[in-house]
Amino acid sequence: MNNAEILLVEDNPDDEMLTLDALAANNISNKVVVARNGVEALDYMFGTGKFEGRDPEILPSIVLLDLKLPKIDGLEVLKRIREDERTRLQPVAILTSSNEDEDRLTGYALGANSFVRKPVEFEEFMKAVGQLGLYWLVINQPVPRK
Repeated sequence: MNNAEILLVEDNPDDEMLTLDALAANNISNKVVVARNGVEALDYMFGTGKFEGRDPEILPSIVLLDLKLPKIDGLEVLKRIREDERTRLQPVAILTSSNEDEDRLTGYALGANSFVRKPVEFEEFMKAVGQLGLYWLVINQPVPRK
């Protein structure tokens, strides 16, 4: 579709593979960078640690953020993204298996742009991820970058 990147923050290899397959099945050919824990996600966003040298001014079109992550959980990742002036407007869609009202309330309170529960059924998962990708990469008008 375009050259914009997607940051997928997902620690479950099966969910990672399903998400990548769903994007491909929906003809979303954007580069996907995978962070497997909260530290990697923040390092990518800010060009530190494992991603030192990456230009932090070039932000992904969308961050697909799982909540239950090792090292730093997804809600803390979201909080830190929103606290930094460079990334406070970064589109972040929570993509999680959590069905807890508290997670949804906290996610939105911290500034999530979307909260999508991962469907258990394969076909529904493929459809949900495809719709999410198409919305954020094609339909949505992104924040203008300086």
